[in-house]
Amino acid sequence: MADPILSVKNLKVHFPIKKGFFKQTTLHVKAVDDVSFDIFPGEAVGLVGESGSGKTTIGRGILRLISPMKGDITFEGKNLLSLKGKALKNLRKDLQIIFQDPFSSLNPRMTIGNIIEEGLVIHKLADHGERQKLVMEILETVGINRDYYDRYPHEFSGGQRQRIGIARALVLKPRLVICDEPVSALDVSIQVQVLKLMQKLQKDFNLTYLFIAHDLAVVDYFCNRIIIIYLGKIMEIADRDTIVKSSLHPYTQALISAIPHPDPDYKKSETILTGDIPSPMNPPSGCVFHTRCPVAVEECKQTIPPLSQVKGEHYCACHLVHQNKS
Repeated sequence: MADPILSVKNLKVHFPIKKGFFKQTTLHVKAVDDVSFDIFPGEAVGLVGESGSGKTTIGRGILRLISPMKGDITFEGKNLLSLKGKALKNLRKDLQIIFQDPFSSLNPRMTIGNIIEEGLVIHKLADHGERQKLVMEILETVGINRDYYDRYPHEFSGGQRQRIGIARALVLKPRLVICDEPVSALDVSIQVQVLKLMQKLQKDFNLTYLFIAHDLAVVDYFCNRIIIIYLGKIMEIADRDTIVKSSLHPYTQALISAIPHPDPDYKKSETILTGDIPSPMNPPSGCVFHTRCPVAVEECKQTIPPLSQVKGEHYCACHLVHQNKS
């Protein structure tokens, strides 16, 4: 097997909460707490969890848009957390992001041509004429007429704006693209168009995706492998078919049961979770999922289950799964 293009080891991202006149740190929001995973070249890996699970924080931590507290992030053999200044700037060409909101992520004062060209200007790639040519080519690649080069973001629909966001990410020819819920703000029919475009671009540009989402049905359609995260910790990792058909963790099973089925007469077992996701300022002891888990036992309340290999590339963090395996 090839070496991973991205390796995340024991990543922690905690945000301090400061109170009082002297702004002393009293608590930490444990957004990401000891997360490890690998992504291999050419993969589309889904990172799935409820709102507040820490998935977007992981993506922004990988890109150094926020500073992780602890851990290692290695991209093509280079430790991202040790890079500074020019070295980090040069590596940013290979790491790009597609944001969730296709409107607020585009500067309304800039034409779409200037928005897409901005990365080329920052990295001093080509002269103005060549940059303009590259921008027009990438516009056509994502399905936007090159004649729209001088138009502004408000003149486009939501789906078109997301295509512009994709063009901005791809014009630098990155190796890894972080997709932060790129279709959640779009109509369902437009979602399919954008996902199909991203699949085509993955082949054409030899891209690797980390696809962040809360909708497991979308991830099932788009990704090869899926990582399930809850309250800053990974619950399960496996290939798409294993997650959807043979998931082991109770949280994953609950997410699977929530996927709508096109046949109204189809009878399926449902796992209904009670309560809300706990606060990351004060996460539960032991397994962070035990407060909502329908099969939790006393050990779940006291001991953190390790993310252990079940079979092949299937990993799960659940005491009951490990007991049944042994």
